[in-house]
Amino acid sequence: MAANNRRMSGKKGAQVGSGGQRRRGLEGKGPTPPAEMRKGHKKNRVANAKAKQAVRRPVARGRGGKGTSEMVVGRNPVVEALREGVPAVTLYVQQFIDNDERVREALQLVADRGGVHLMEAPRPELDRMTNGLNHQGLVLQVPPYEYAHPEDLAGAAYDEGQDPLIVALDGVTDPRNLGAAVRSVSAFGGHGVLVPERRAAGMTAGAWKSSAGTAARTPVARCTNLTRALEAYKKQGIAVVGLAADGEHEVGELEALGGPVVIVVGSEGKGLSRLVGETCDFRVRIPMPGGAESLNAGVAAGIVLYEAARRRA
Repeated sequence: MAANNRRMSGKKGAQVGSGGQRRRGLEGKGPTPPAEMRKGHKKNRVANAKAKQAVRRPVARGRGGKGTSEMVVGRNPVVEALREGVPAVTLYVQQFIDNDERVREALQLVADRGGVHLMEAPRPELDRMTNGLNHQGLVLQVPPYEYAHPEDLAGAAYDEGQDPLIVALDGVTDPRNLGAAVRSVSAFGGHGVLVPERRAAGMTAGAWKSSAGTAARTPVARCTNLTRALEAYKKQGIAVVGLAADGEHEVGELEALGGPVVIVVGSEGKGLSRLVGETCDFRVRIPMPGGAESLNAGVAAGIVLYEAARRRA
């Protein structure tokens, strides 16, 4: 009983069961959050007002040279996009968010990069912005991509005293394949990628990530009609070479790859569309002794680009 009396007394000093509280009290609270995220700060009030205006403002849909603004949602996707250097306008952070490692890394990446606005917003606002997706308190706004004109790709090559080397994608709807094609064009000294406006992948955050940063220096052009764009290239003396499983030529035998050329790659399942296939000057096949029926667009483009670069060298 004496021990119990001492335990319940009002004397100062260590008490039984207080160790955990004291340890938590000694733990740091981490770095001071930016002014935009500190409740009551003037910058916080301004950021909240801007966030509400941005959320209520409809996303601009560009025509011609611009694409559509995109939202990357969720902690892992946002952090990965920032790591890969995906262009960003604003990082929206939910008020009173659970500040875990991914949130801290996202804030640090934005601070290190500069030029990205940091906005704090209530959860209902983020829910409306993302149409109810599981954003986990982080939303990254990616600006509309500014597409080049098809003529710009050939023009840039001629300005450098080189024969154009361009990849056109026909019916490729996976942004990762578009990003891989951009990366291959950059690796083998090509001058850009051409995609149609409809039923085709655009330069989304996923395409940027797959390009491993090369989209920053390799232009992507967009056309309303791929067949007409290819016909225009042909009038400039640029050969149009389409990839097809039943092509008349093997890729290693086609001398046209050593000159001005547009390499057209179709979707993995359907291949080239009929009109595009009829527009091609040559149809080539990639020999696959291993027995695979097809390759994805990014891999196929890389193989043909290598052969073109080898011939040019």
